[in-house]
Formats: sequence, C-alpha cells, structure tokens
Amino acid sequence: MASAAEQLAANLDVGAFQKATELHKRLLFTLGAMIVYRLGTFIPIPGVDTNAISAIIERQQNGIFGMANLFSGGAVSRMAIFALNVMPYISASIIVQLLGTMYPPWEKLRKEGGEAGRKQLNQYTRYLTVVLAMFQAGGVAIALQGSQGAVLNPGLFFVVSTIVTLTTGTMFLMWLGEQITSRGVGNGVSLIIFAGIVARLPTALFQLFSQTHNGSLGAGTLLFFLALAVGVIVFIVFMERSQRRLLVQYPKRQQGNRMFGGETSFLPLKINVSGVIPPIFASSLLALPYTLTTFLNQTNLPTWLQWLPGAAAQLNHGQPVYMIAYGLMIIFFSFFYTSVVFNPEDTAENLRKYGGFLPGIRPGKKTAEYIDFVLTRLTVVGSIYIAGVCLLPEALMASNQISTYYFGGTSILIVVSVTMDTVAQIQSHLLAHQYEGLIKKSKLRGGRGAR
Repeated sequence: MASAAEQLAANLDVGAFQKATELHKRLLFTLGAMIVYRLGTFIPIPGVDTNAISAIIERQQNGIFGMANLFSGGAVSRMAIFALNVMPYISASIIVQLLGTMYPPWEKLRKEGGEAGRKQLNQYTRYLTVVLAMFQAGGVAIALQGSQGAVLNPGLFFVVSTIVTLTTGTMFLMWLGEQITSRGVGNGVSLIIFAGIVARLPTALFQLFSQTHNGSLGAGTLLFFLALAVGVIVFIVFMERSQRRLLVQYPKRQQGNRMFGGETSFLPLKINVSGVIPPIFASSLLALPYTLTTFLNQTNLPTWLQWLPGAAAQLNHGQPVYMIAYGLMIIFFSFFYTSVVFNPEDTAENLRKYGGFLPGIRPGKKTAEYIDFVLTRLTVVGSIYIAGVCLLPEALMASNQISTYYFGGTSILIVVSVTMDTVAQIQSHLLAHQYEGLIKKSKLRGGRGAR
C-alpha cells in the first residue's frame, strides 16, 4: 500500500517541477559533480604506462581488479587519480558501524551522543579512510612495480607519489560525495559508484551487440537476455519497495480537560535491510584468491603448493564451486550486516520511551524478541532474493560468455537501488516545494481577508 507521500508524489505535474528552482540548483550541482568525477577518471597518475596497465587489467578481468574497474568507471584500467574510488570510505564506514555496536565508548557515542556523537563518528570514519586508502595505494604501487613495463621509473619516489596521489583522489571523492548529499540530490557516495557503473554500460552493450553481429551470440539469446534483464529489474524494484509494517499504538493521556495521544502508526521493516553490501563483500572476497594467483610464478611453485592454481581456478566466474560459495556468502553477509545496522533492542527501547507498544506484546524485552523474530524471517527472504538475483546472471553469462561485471546482479542491484533512492529524494523536494507554495497562498488569502 502506497503512503500518503507516495500518492501525492504520483500526482505531481510538470508545472511543479518547472517552478522548483531550488531543485533545479540541486540537480545542476549533482550533474556538475558527476562531470568532475568522470573527468578525474581519465587523468592518470604520474610515471605509469597506461597501455601496459590496461593490458594487465584485461588479463585479470575476472579478478578483484575487474570489479574495482567496474565500480570506478574504468579508472583502474587507466590507473587514474580516482582509481581507488570511494571503496576505502565504504570499508571505513562499515568498520565504524561494526565497532559502534561492539566498542563501548563508540556505542555510547552512537546511542547517547546525538548530533555531536554522530559528527564524531563521521570524523573517525574519515581518519580511517585515510589509513585504508594509504594502505591500498601502497599495495597498488608495489603491484605496479612488480608488473613488467607498467612503471616508467620504478623506485621509492614512484611509490610515495602514487600513495599521495591515490589517497588524495579518494579523499576528494569522499568530500565530493558529502557535498552531493548536502547540496545536491541523492546519496553522494552511492551516486559516485552509480556513475562509474553506468559510464561503462555503453561499452558493454556495444560488446554485446558485436558478439551478436559476429555470430558468437545468437539473436534469440540476446533478446531473451535483454527481456530477462528487464524482468529482473522489475522484480528488484518490487522487492526493494516491499516491507512488513508492524502496527504501533500510543496510549491516550489526559492533560487537564483535554485528551492527547491514542494514535496509531507503523514500524516499517524492509525485506532487504542490508542493501547491496552482501554481494559486494562476497564478490570481493571470492575474487581475491584468483587475483593473488595471477601474480604468482606458477612454474616455480613448491610441490606442496601445486594445488593452489587449480583451487583458485575453481573460484572463477561460472564454476560450480564459485556459485555455491557466492550464494552462501551472500546469505551469511545479509544476516551479519542486518544485525549490525538494525538493533531490535534499541528499537524496542525507543518505542517504550515514547509510550508506543505493539498490540498484544509487552513493551521491552518481549517487543525486542518479536521484532527480532519478524526481522529474521524477513532476512531469510531477503537473503534468498539477493542470492537469486546475483546467481541468475552468473549462470546465464557463464553459458553465453557475456561480461559478468557489467550485467551481473551486483551491478543491477546498485543501479536500481540508487535510482529509486534518487527519484524518491527528487519527489520529496517537489513535495516540499508544493507545501511551501500552499502555505504562501494561505497566508496571502488570510491577509486579504483581514483587510
């Protein structure tokens, strides 16, 4: 059932959009920020041979570099200043969220610190982002020096300059994402990843149609794949909008001769609370063994390590072992991340604090247990849904030799989720503009009536 805001948003006309000047400014700012981001993905770091790096990334397309290249909009294959993208910031945010539920001082900041506590935790996230970005940039610099012909002048100066350049690029993107969130439309960090994926889609579609043109992919298979992709997108939209609403009642209270309260509301619980984090984590971990073995000199491996290349090959896309492990890890991370971002005990305590209760359930511990019971059932459905969406393209692409990362479940989930979130924010800005217009009209009418 659509909410009142969704029903009103469905009736918005073009005239309301034309009059919303504040929304125009926000959209133009967001567009300008995306242009700046895309320009940065074409500026290479100093001292590298971009042709050699592009060839290296092409050979490791199924590894972790292929996934990083997708999320960065091709910046990794060009070894641009934004090659690390916002991944260190996302990792830092998840670590701080996790410690916020386990480390007592940070847990106190999160629960009792209010706005000041939230700002302090955001500052810790920025500090940790610098550390992770420097660590990853150092690994990239060392890996590039170990690759034949990738670095023009290897040495300490190249390592230091690469660390400084890539770390600065990540911090700039983090700042740009925060500016988009506050002055633009949508979640800035999500939009940066969204822009990277969408920027590579035309190239992927061209390759897809080229395969059909040269006969390596049948026209019927192409049409089936495109129709299935549309169906998957519709299914994702349906599941992402689905929620379980728990009825919350507030008791009546008397103040003097007047009665207050007695209202009812809903506690919405999404089917997919964890979002796109589970498939990102799962694909990153599974791509790591394959990536590491590509850097090994497999001809000189010790006898006791001869099994390693074959085992890593089983964790490549399309292999049964990979698909089983991928599905199980998605389900695991769905439960894990849901437990991090949603605490039933905190929710039950907040309801009790404001006098709310679930009908037929005692406030406090019993309410927390019931919310946890409902959330667990929803997470079971949500984790199976995410695993299915991610595994279906894997199976089809393995048989038809279609690029996995461009049309994989993770990419589709990110693009659809970010699009829905951005459209919802645009609708909320339009609603705010309409409400302001109604208030101004009522004030004008009131002034005329007084005269």
